[in-house]
Amino acid sequence: MCTLCVLAGQDAEAAITLDLTSKDSIRAVASTVAFDMMSYYTGNITGDVPGNLPDPYYWWEAGAMFGTMINYWYYTGDTTYNAVTTQALLHQIGENEDYMPLNQTKTEGNDDQGFWGIAAMTAAETNFPDPPEEYPGWLALAQAVLNTQIPRWDTSTCGGGFRWQIFTFNNGYNYKNSISNGCVFNLGARLALYTGNATYADWALKTWDWMNAVGLMSPDYKVVDGTHNTDNCTQKDRNTWTYNAGIFLLGGAAMYNYTNGSALWQERVTGLLNASLLFFNENDVMYEYCEYTKCNVDQRSFKAYFARWLAATAELAPFTHDIIMPKLRTSALAAVNTCTAGPRGTECGLRWNMTNDGSLGVGEQMAVLEVVQSNLVDEVPGWVSAVKGTGKSRGDVNAGTGDSTSSRLHSKHVTTADRAGAGILTFLVLVGVIGGTTVMFLD
Repeated sequence: MCTLCVLAGQDAEAAITLDLTSKDSIRAVASTVAFDMMSYYTGNITGDVPGNLPDPYYWWEAGAMFGTMINYWYYTGDTTYNAVTTQALLHQIGENEDYMPLNQTKTEGNDDQGFWGIAAMTAAETNFPDPPEEYPGWLALAQAVLNTQIPRWDTSTCGGGFRWQIFTFNNGYNYKNSISNGCVFNLGARLALYTGNATYADWALKTWDWMNAVGLMSPDYKVVDGTHNTDNCTQKDRNTWTYNAGIFLLGGAAMYNYTNGSALWQERVTGLLNASLLFFNENDVMYEYCEYTKCNVDQRSFKAYFARWLAATAELAPFTHDIIMPKLRTSALAAVNTCTAGPRGTECGLRWNMTNDGSLGVGEQMAVLEVVQSNLVDEVPGWVSAVKGTGKSRGDVNAGTGDSTSSRLHSKHVTTADRAGAGILTFLVLVGVIGGTTVMFLD
């Protein structure tokens, strides 16, 4: 009997069979889960807006979802959704090509923008087909996001850090949270790794140091949700979420790789990984703490990013591989066992320690898709970069600054000492029809 196989479904037609010893099986299951997830997307329908999800989903989750679809192409080689993904990522870049579209001003926070920037970064790192020449490259879009966020570093309270919200009129402006700071850390580390520009690493380090100094990351690397600057960040919201742990874990792995495997970053990645193991139950199945009470719409997607970033960590920091991959395997098998609902009998649930719990949606599908396709990480080429000469995405160090002659982020070429010390509007007619917290807003 295959110990790495599971049959999900209530009848033969709707059943999903996952055999983790077969790449074809993993790809087939990923294709089924991706189809069900993309059935929620309406942005490719005439009269709707490319890149947006319908209610109740916020804008940020659409960016996160298209990041997952980049990964879907990367892991499976299936180009079915590439056109719609490119269309979405380009339509939402905004007037200044920095993922700050004016129609999202009332809801866009630093983390929301960050998730779109991270999707663009993933496109650069995986050599996702670059946009047409009249658009910025994926790399330039990721650079634009970081360039626009850096001036928001706020030293007026708490010794620095990034606020949750960008605009003073949005609820949560006084909250400095781990996911917003984690987006800068993660993006900065990955840009440093891709470009060799040490200034990106400097910003990753600055954010890391602030997280530790203010107490949002404990000495044992546990990441809590955030803190209000109204009391100078004295009190903390000590809720822990998979995506907060994961965003720092992958950023740390990028820094480990960027510093040529420094002992300091190996220690930090090890600590972050050990702290992240709290999100697996006694059967090594991934879970979110809110599953024992009630998860809101945003929280139902968090495991998607955790699984995504765990797999990338296993690639960038190979010493973590044999710890991470067995947990992704057991979690994938358990997750697929919930895929028994919806119109086709293949939609997946939220809680993976039981049969389908009736919780269906984009987040639930995205989480299962990421944990399943992550099991192909050893079968695909590693991330590319300009440093290696393998990354071809067009960049612009001044992107997002509105200034072609000077930059808020100057270019600094990396040296050995730096490494040691750093211790996608649509011109496309849609082809490939999709198959016949702290982003949490206060309720």
